[in-house]
Amino acid sequence: MTTTIKQATDYILHRVCEPSRGISPLKLQKLLYYVQGWHLALFGKPLFKGEFQAWVHGPVNREVYDRFVNAYSLYTPIRLEQLSDVEQNLDKIPAADRSFIDEVLQSYAGFSGDQLEYMTHRESPWINARAGLPDYVRSEAIISEADMQECYSRMSQQS
Repeated sequence: MTTTIKQATDYILHRVCEPSRGISPLKLQKLLYYVQGWHLALFGKPLFKGEFQAWVHGPVNREVYDRFVNAYSLYTPIRLEQLSDVEQNLDKIPAADRSFIDEVLQSYAGFSGDQLEYMTHRESPWINARAGLPDYVRSEAIISEADMQECYSRMSQQS
């Protein structure tokens, strides 16, 4: 069984959303990106199917963006109690995938969305995808999974 991006998104929402506080779409997108990047680096394959684009505010998966765009702005917290379409059977995600996501969240969930955006802007996958565009210029360029794998593989060897 393969984990889908919707399942990964819902799992992150369940793990990170605090009652009455939620999580911004900005932060959610960056956490998904780091989950995918580290999975590529450590296992040589994506955890879920889904590309990330090099948007102004960092990596964004269009499918996840489209899911929340009509109800949430960049910084409006997504709250579990407001969602009717959150996956109810998160136990269908393989235990190894849940464990892996938890490890990534342990490293990154403590950062704010703005901090995660800042971090991704200093890493080669986002920079390479934008091909010299200034940070403020709109782009939908795809971030290469090969660049993600190479970047986070290098980072894992440095730790």
